[in-house]
Amino acid sequence: MGLVYSYAVHLHPRRVVRLLEQLARLAPPEYGAQPTDLVLPGGQRLTVPFGSQRTGDSVDASDGSTFELDTSLMFEPDDALAEYARDYGPAPAPDGRVQIGYVYATVRFSSDLHPGYAEVDCWAATSGMSRLFARSPSIRRTFTGVAAASGGVCCLFDTGDGSPAQVCWMADEAIRGTVPDPWFPDRDALVAGWPEPG
Repeated sequence: MGLVYSYAVHLHPRRVVRLLEQLARLAPPEYGAQPTDLVLPGGQRLTVPFGSQRTGDSVDASDGSTFELDTSLMFEPDDALAEYARDYGPAPAPDGRVQIGYVYATVRFSSDLHPGYAEVDCWAATSGMSRLFARSPSIRRTFTGVAAASGGVCCLFDTGDGSPAQVCWMADEAIRGTVPDPWFPDRDALVAGWPEPG
């Protein structure tokens, strides 16, 4: 199996719709996926310009069930993205932004770290894309910005291989830390800094 690197945003379940709206704004203008109609817990409804791995063009997650979207996202250029576009395409858009996809987005309404929070895990489809996730400051800024704009309590970059996870966003600010480190000796210590989700 190849590398599977991801950015995971942890947030209140009611704010998942806001995060999905942020991801939708990053979709290419002419992305060809069939839009997906979502029904989220509490009856929230949203149509996103991404495909779903469930059959049909709608996802009913009103019961809090996990679902996955096949996204393609646009990122502001940097050296790592320019190299990736040159080697793998497509060419940058007229505004310079680089399209990356598929980026799979797994939406869980009970986070692995705290059952009172939701988690949206955006993970790379290939090893080459995983390496890009690790190298690109623009991709890190974008997912940190998504966490901030959607009211996320934490954004983690994880290589999924047992290495320390990188903390990108915490307590309403962009930071650079790892779990474990002196500030966050384990994931329980990380979660202890989150407000109660009620």
